Amino acid sequence: MIKKPVITEKMTALTEGLNRYGFVVDTNANKLQIKEAVENMYGVTVENINTMNYKGKHKTRYTKAGWVQGRTNKFKKAIVTLAEGDVIDFYSNI
Repeated sequence: MIKKPVITEKMTALTEGLNRYGFVVDTNANKLQIKEAVENMYGVTVENINTMNYKGKHKTRYTKAGWVQGRTNKFKKAIVTLAEGDVIDFYSNI
């Protein structure tokens, strides 16, 4: 269900201010499945989940063979709000 955590400056600010964490999840996963996966993986209590579906961006580049067009992969992102006092440390496994 959970593919990887989103670690950016914007998500770090959300984590510090509102105790929210971002994850890239499977496109077919629903909120209940995401909640269960986060709780089992990190041992925390999830209060709320917001999900967003992203379409892939169109990309074009020029190569020796001419113009190559395509698009990036689509993905689904979940913003998970944890109960007060719960924390996820992504850097402990490094």
